[in-house]
Formats: sequence, structure tokens, C-alpha cells
Amino acid sequence: MNKETIQDIKVSHRRVLVRVDFNVPLDEKGQVITDDSRIKATLPTINYLVDHHARIILCSHLGRPRGRVIEKLRLGIVAQHLSRILGRPVKVARQSIGPEVQKAVAELKEGDILLLENIRFYPEEEQNDTSFAHALASLADIYVNDAFGTSHRTHASVVGVTKYLPSVAGLLLKKEIETLGNLLQNPDHPFGLLLGGAKISDKISMIENTMDKVDYLLIGGGMAATFLKAKSFEIGLSLIEENRLEVATRLIKRTLENGVRLLLPIDVVVADEISPKTAFKVVSILDIPRDKRIVDLGPKTIDNFRQILQKCRTVFWNGPMGIYELPQFAEGTKSIVRVMANLHATTIIGGGSTAEIAVHMGLANRMTFVSTGGGASLKFLGGEVLPGVEALSDKELR
Repeated sequence: MNKETIQDIKVSHRRVLVRVDFNVPLDEKGQVITDDSRIKATLPTINYLVDHHARIILCSHLGRPRGRVIEKLRLGIVAQHLSRILGRPVKVARQSIGPEVQKAVAELKEGDILLLENIRFYPEEEQNDTSFAHALASLADIYVNDAFGTSHRTHASVVGVTKYLPSVAGLLLKKEIETLGNLLQNPDHPFGLLLGGAKISDKISMIENTMDKVDYLLIGGGMAATFLKAKSFEIGLSLIEENRLEVATRLIKRTLENGVRLLLPIDVVVADEISPKTAFKVVSILDIPRDKRIVDLGPKTIDNFRQILQKCRTVFWNGPMGIYELPQFAEGTKSIVRVMANLHATTIIGGGSTAEIAVHMGLANRMTFVSTGGGASLKFLGGEVLPGVEALSDKELR
């Protein structure tokens, strides 16, 4: 990575503003963190700053408050959880900018940690407002981006602050860029790209950008219906992106031109509707009823995917294989998690719901790397410039 990191500059005795991604899932009441993997992923950066006697100011969003204060999205619960993990106090502010925050920062001693309030309580954050970014930057001497999951956003706490402070990458951001970058530059072959989820639209760029690098392209989830439709299969009432059928057809053609083996489902689970009590059955893709919809992979497809994945030396996976939220339609996704956990290969999960599933199954630690950024990882692998990374200082310019 050609960006400077916290290891390249002096952080000792300095006030360091760290943009982290503590957008963790909560229970329905907003009182329990159900997956703390994003918090744990930032520990190397936080501990490095503590060990080097910095005064640490953490900044994050939680949920989608859209510029309004929502009590159940306050970051106090995150501060408490982080404090327990670190074994040291984490102070929490009730605002992100203003006199009270400035006072709290002034009182920080070396090694102290302060977590600012949910940055998206302020509409100026997503607007990348110059005055707001300047107020945020005034709290610190150095800015560190360790929030890969939000680095594709042009927000005040991601891009705006870099105009006013020396800006470098945290250790998590560095690891994300280097790990995902290796997929584009030097993956071990055979390389399998496994994609699921509902939409093809958010994965088009990634598929096109990696087409000359992958050996196998495996498609499951809701997006498989669009590919099956493009190949003239009956898909019943399955939801597809009608405006992406031509794109799917083009991608199918490109796999042939590039010698990439494309694997689509050969059997699927179909149901009358998407509900816990609906009737469902397994059918061949040649026999999908017109009055039913695809909800999961069938057992033959799971076995087919397993055999191909076991041949791979590198696998990148993003997107569930079925409607994981309903237990009866989760077997395809769970099976793939188990397969991935037992591969003798470099296995990378591309964040988002896929990462949460691996964590909930207790198998995330069996993967080579689990990205903290769903949308960010797709855009990065799609060859897009991430604004939050681009705004950081280049190594060669110092």
C-alpha cells in the first residue's frame, strides 16, 4: 500500500482522531451488541496508539439516523463494550463537536481514549460539510482512517477532515487494502469467485474487473435468478433485475471468452412465498414452477459448488446463497460457510451479511480474512478509487 500509516509518523503525545467503523448490529431493543467483530478488528490500531502514549479520539457512526439524534443509536453501549475488551476505561462524549467535546479532549492524558457520539447524528457528516469537518479536525493533531467499511463514502469524517490534518491509515485499513489488493495482483490459482445476495447490480464492476484473474465464477443467491433468466430458464416468481438481463448475458459471454468456468445452480429450493410457514421443495432448474420462487440452493448445487471450491487455492465470497434470515432457506449458505472453513486455500469473505453469518456460525476464525467492508470491498475489487483511502498521505510525497 502506497499510503502512510500510523507506523510511519510520530503519534506519541499527540491528539489522534481515529475514524473507526463501529457500526455493529444490535438486538431489537438496541441494548446488546450481537456481533463485535468490527470492534475487535480495530484493536491493533487502538493498542498501538495506547502503547505509543497518544491521546486517542475515536469517531464512528452507528445505524442510519440520517442527521437526527436517535437515543437507541447512541454509542455509549459501544464504549462500554470496548472498555471491557481493552480492560481500560473508554470515555464517551454526548456530542461529536462543540465546547463540551473540546473540554473532554483537553482533559485526555496519554493513553486515554474518548469515543465521540454517533457522527451521523449530524446531517453535515454525510454532506461532507466543510465547517463541520474543520470543527472535527480541530480536536486533533493527526487523523487516522481505520474504517475501511466507510472509505467508499465522501463524508466529513472520512474525507473532509483530511484537508486540515496530517492523514494516515490505521493498521486495519492497511490490512484490508493489502489483502484485497493481492486478489487483484497476485492470487494463487485456481481462483474461485463466489457471489450471492439479491442484486447483480452492485457486483457488476467487480466481476468485470476480475474476469481475467479468476478461474471459476460461482453464482448463488437471488442474483442467480437473473443469470438463469438470461439463459432462458423458467424462474417462476423469483425477483430479478430486469434491467440487468443484458448485463448478465454479456458477463456469461465474457466467461466463455476468458476461459472462466461459470457455475450456476443446477437445482434449487422453491417456495410459494417468503415466509416461515410457507411450503417449499427442491426442484431441478429445468422444472421451476411458474407460481413459485427460488429461495435457496438445492443439495446437488451445494455438492457441485463444494467440489469446485475444494480445487481452489484462493476463494473470495460475498453474498448469501439463499434467504438466510429464514432457517429453512439457510442451508445453502450454512453449507458454503462450512466448506470455506475447511478449505486448504486462502479464503476471504467480503464483509457485510456474509461476514456476520460466518461469525454467528462460529467459523469466522477459520477463514484467512474476513473483511469489515461489504460495499467498500466490492468497490475496491471493482477497480474503483475509495475516496477515504485516496485522501490519505502518499508515502512517496513525504
